[in-house]
Amino acid sequence: MREAMMFLFVLCLWAGFTEADNLKYKDPKQPLNVRIKDLMKRMTLEEKVGQMTQIERKIASPDIMKNYFIGSVLSGGGSVPAPKASIESWVNMVNDLQKGALSTRLGIPMIYGIDAVHGHNNVDPDLLKRIGAATALEVRATGIQYAFSPCIAVCRDPRWGRCYESYSEDHKIVQAMTEIIPGLQGDLPANSAKGVPFVSPGKTKVAGCAKHFVGDGGTINGIDENNTMIDYKGLYSIHMPAYFDSVRKGVATVMVSYSSWNGNKMHANRDLVTGFLKDKLKFRGFVISDWQGIDRITSPPHANYSYSVQAGVLAGIDMIMLPETFTDFTNELLAQVKKNIIPMSRIDDAVKRILRVKFVMGLFEDPLADLSLANQLGSREHRELAREAVRKSLVLLKNGKVASQPLLPLPKKAPKILVAGSHADNLGYQCGGWTVEWQGVQGNDQIVGTTILQAIKNTVDPSTNVVYKDNPDANFVKTNGFSYAIVVVGEAPYAEMFGDSTNLSIIDPGPSTIKNVCAAVKCIVVVVSGRPVVMEPYIAQIDALVAAWLPGTEGQGVADALFGDYAFTGKLARTWFKSVNQLPMNVGDSHYDPLFPFGFGLTTKPTKGN
Repeated sequence: MREAMMFLFVLCLWAGFTEADNLKYKDPKQPLNVRIKDLMKRMTLEEKVGQMTQIERKIASPDIMKNYFIGSVLSGGGSVPAPKASIESWVNMVNDLQKGALSTRLGIPMIYGIDAVHGHNNVDPDLLKRIGAATALEVRATGIQYAFSPCIAVCRDPRWGRCYESYSEDHKIVQAMTEIIPGLQGDLPANSAKGVPFVSPGKTKVAGCAKHFVGDGGTINGIDENNTMIDYKGLYSIHMPAYFDSVRKGVATVMVSYSSWNGNKMHANRDLVTGFLKDKLKFRGFVISDWQGIDRITSPPHANYSYSVQAGVLAGIDMIMLPETFTDFTNELLAQVKKNIIPMSRIDDAVKRILRVKFVMGLFEDPLADLSLANQLGSREHRELAREAVRKSLVLLKNGKVASQPLLPLPKKAPKILVAGSHADNLGYQCGGWTVEWQGVQGNDQIVGTTILQAIKNTVDPSTNVVYKDNPDANFVKTNGFSYAIVVVGEAPYAEMFGDSTNLSIIDPGPSTIKNVCAAVKCIVVVVSGRPVVMEPYIAQIDALVAAWLPGTEGQGVADALFGDYAFTGKLARTWFKSVNQLPMNVGDSHYDPLFPFGFGLTTKPTKGN
């Protein structure tokens, strides 16, 4: 009896080892396709549907991760563990959800995504790659492994509320700026197969996301989520080229656009999502919907959800972003597969792609976050990099009312100077949308950084008296003996459709501030905006004009160029119009008559010690 029990014990032990040996998907030495195939054959339909489901942090919990086999979680704009959450709070939250995912029968790790939208992006490809690398470190520092970046839209109309997320109206510039992808993900190995996603294993890189596929920057009148009316040749020559580069550089994911192409919703466009992106470009990462993107296939949204699920999944969307509720989707998809409305082959294609990204990233080997990168968050090196990006993205549009008498660079030593304008001392305005909250914030309370006013004070000679007044009247300016004035005005923060604008004007009291100041003293106007705005009515009054875009936290980069510590070198990546009545107007158009043309930008020379 004793011998029999011993034999049974050994048999069970051997069986356990054999089963472990057969878990090829857990063996990092196995080829990628072997791991995917091994895991796929072990998965139930419910587990596969769970992998295709991305839910918002607010409705996620370890139990939900476990019970529904959830494949991904995201933070929408402003969705945080707690107000002013610490890095520990972020890491603990992500790890708690990850542990829920790992506690499932197969232990498939989840991937956590977040938007990483940056305000200053009109810069050179090498600098953008370094920005991508810094972004990856800061995202991973919070435990998050997936950034919904870059936006490779080609903005053809600045009235569009997402224009600042786009690099240019010119697809060639947008193509060059896909160099942020190896910054985020790591450099693609030389022997990589075409279209296969690549993310360096470890905790210093994130999965990227090329978005929004395709044509989102070409909608009629720049209306967000609207219709892009363009022929086949135009779509492929203007809006598609950056996707060639993104796929070639191993981008892990592609997000589908809310917009339509010639009346057909992109979230339901099988010809482009599957036929072109997956089949022709050989993209092997996964395709993700936008926030409630399949709901919006119908108008009104969610009106015929069965159709939306069928159309979106059959179009080729692999992961569905379901921020508010997810059981409607999972139940509907399960039912449609069981009724053979959606074939199992489509589900398997989606899950293989999701698993491919997770395996490539090394999530199965190293799924949990730690605090090892805590010192990267807001580090001095990253702030210096942001400052460099600010000064290199500045565009000097006017320098002196007479070209032979430039006003910039400014003298640091002056008896008394005026700094005015609603944007001079406002970090929220400097950063724009997608900062702290989805629509951004105002003021300096919630953001750590350097305002343009503080940067000016940091830069001028200690003997110079810097006077700040938000909106001075003309008499104040005339009677105070200022050597010169710096007026900082622009747009208020916005994101997506809330930024759609038919007038593209700077906010009040900006126009009166320009008039009151520039009529009385030599003035430099710095425009803080996500796009070109109406400046033609003021241009004659202004001595010098600088487009600062959305410089973010590092206002010191603006002062670096204003006072000659560094040169102005930036060029316009988009046309600066005279009147909104000209729009849309892009370089090459027959009616092209800009205030400042695409590619324009005056230069200066640095003057150390002025």
